[in-house]
Amino acid sequence: MQANRQSLRQQRRAITASERAQSARQILHQIQKISNTQDGQKIALYLENDGEISPKYIHNFLEKQGIGIYLPILVGKSLKFAKIGNEFKKNKFGINEPVATEILNAEQLDVIFIPLVGFDKHKNRIGMGGGFYDRTLSFKKNQTNHSNPKLYGLAFDCQQVTKIESQSWDVALDAIITPTKIY
Repeated sequence: MQANRQSLRQQRRAITASERAQSARQILHQIQKISNTQDGQKIALYLENDGEISPKYIHNFLEKQGIGIYLPILVGKSLKFAKIGNEFKKNKFGINEPVATEILNAEQLDVIFIPLVGFDKHKNRIGMGGGFYDRTLSFKKNQTNHSNPKLYGLAFDCQQVTKIESQSWDVALDAIITPTKIY
C-alpha cells in the first residue's frame, strides 16, 4: 500500500500547472451536476497540499451562494472543522488551519469534500496514511440511512486504480468526483 501511495502521489505532483487549473474548473462543473446547495448549509473543503486537486473554484462558487465554508483542523488524531476566517496557523504538517473561528464536529456539517491519493470505481479511497478522516468519520459506519454529512472525494482522473482492498476502519464515500466522471 505504501509503495502504491508514493507512486500515486508522484503522479499527482507531476500534473502541470495548466492541467491543474483546467481540472479545478472542470471539477466544479461536475459538482454542480450533483449539488443541491442551500442557504445555511455548512460545507467542508480543504486547502490543497502535496499536489491535491484544488477546490478553489468550488470555494468561490459556495462563497457566492452564502454557504458556510469550513476547513479541517487537527485535534489529536482526529479532525474538527473550523469556519474560514482571515487568520491561519500552520499545523504539524505545514498546512494552514483557520484560527479564532467557529469549530464544528463532522456530524454538524452537510457535506465534506475530501482529498484523495487514490480511488477505485467502488468509491474506496487511499488517503495520505494518517487515518485522520477515517477516525473522524467513523460514526458514518453505523448509519443505516444516507444521513449527513455527505462525503465526496475529489481527485484527478489519473489517481484511479483498479482495486483497493477495503479495511475494517475505512469509511465509505458517497461519491468520488474527478474532472471527467462521478463515481
